Amino acid sequence: MTKERKPKYELGNVVTLVSGGPDMAIKEIVISINKEFHGNYKAQWFAGKKLEMGVFPEESLKLAAKKAD
Repeated sequence: MTKERKPKYELGNVVTLVSGGPDMAIKEIVISINKEFHGNYKAQWFAGKKLEMGVFPEESLKLAAKKAD
């Protein structure tokens, strides 16, 4: 029996790719049909005025640096 994997990020967390890129918000924690988490997230960001979305593995993400208000 495999150990259940827990998500590192929560809905609404602001993340960025480890390799760089725009700040993105976690929109969904992807859960399999077996109700298991396998390490993928749906994230969304704005490219200009256009809302974009993609699926990213947890290992490719890091929390974005906080911006001063």
